[in-house]
Amino acid sequence: MKLPQTGGCQCGKIRYEITEVPQLVYTCHCTDCQRITSSAFSLGVALPATAFRLTAGQPRDLQRMPDSGRLNTRFVCPDCASWVNTLPRGGVIRVRAGTLDDTSWVRPTRHIWTRSKQPWVNLGEGDEIFEGQPSE
Repeated sequence: MKLPQTGGCQCGKIRYEITEVPQLVYTCHCTDCQRITSSAFSLGVALPATAFRLTAGQPRDLQRMPDSGRLNTRFVCPDCASWVNTLPRGGVIRVRAGTLDDTSWVRPTRHIWTRSKQPWVNLGEGDEIFEGQPSE
């Protein structure tokens, strides 16, 4: 993986840069993420908040109460509504992996909320698997 990594929303109004290797690549199989992404799961990268920098545009925030019961704030493009990242929590920010310009290196190794995963989704051997929200 070459740094910095860049990415942005679908229309290009929001652009960002990642300056450190992510700590984690994960999928969330909760029903909220399935609805938000219109897919079987959401795919994210977790990294220190200091390694994420907006380079263009200003996203708007949306709040929701997910299955975990913890209020979640996500940031979307005000024009195309692409979900770009979440509010940092504990010094960690989660960026939607599909918004990266280069996704060739993205491979999830953690899967959360698997109790609501689609039955046809196969998880990687040796990956971390959680039926719900991990404690950390």
